[in-house]
Amino acid sequence: MNEYILVVDDDPEIVKAIAIVLEKEGYRVLRAYNGLEALELAAERSVQLIIMDVMMPKLDGLSAVMKIRERRNIPIIVLSAKSEDTDKILGLSMGADDYVTKPFNPQELAARVRSQLRRYTSLGDVHAQERGSEIRNGRLCYNTMEMTLRADGEPVKLTATETKIMDLLMRNLGRIFPAEEIYRRVWDGEVFAPENTVMVHIRRIREKIELNPKEPEYLKVVWGIGYKMEKKQSSC
Repeated sequence: MNEYILVVDDDPEIVKAIAIVLEKEGYRVLRAYNGLEALELAAERSVQLIIMDVMMPKLDGLSAVMKIRERRNIPIIVLSAKSEDTDKILGLSMGADDYVTKPFNPQELAARVRSQLRRYTSLGDVHAQERGSEIRNGRLCYNTMEMTLRADGEPVKLTATETKIMDLLMRNLGRIFPAEEIYRRVWDGEVFAPENTVMVHIRRIREKIELNPKEPEYLKVVWGIGYKMEKKQSSC
């Protein structure tokens, strides 16, 4: 493995503990101790995943996540001592792909890193030359080989997690997926209270593809059952 992982926490002992586990897994680790250092390293080095604490001096973790998201779609795992659902939803809404509550099991964190990197690398092969078939659905066009989405002919900038969700829904137009099934397929792990996590990512996708996210035409919720991609007459 040659992935660089950026670990950011204002507690040097936590950074050290995470780095030891990840380096044993074969990853190369960059270390930062506040949000500003994280932004500098993310801009200067080839980082493929970030583990970011929330409460830090100079620039807090969620603000740093938002700034990184303006340029990069790499996986970001947020660490926080807060375990309330509202805190998790906030972290995911700000652009995180996963949320881990302190204190955490280092081996579990390493497993989440592996899962995120697996998804990111499988979606991010920029060297693929073969152009896949397109699924056309109203204003949306999804390329199944390149795993890219366009709305009204314009590229839609999706994170790896959002792309995985769109891949599932665009390949199964009209089919209703319970939140538990979306979580199991996309996150590739055990289902544990998935509703909020899936809901936040669905909301973020709507903001990128819908003309009016509050009255979605495409990404519909079927109350009490799950979510679906509404079939539309193709126009793209």
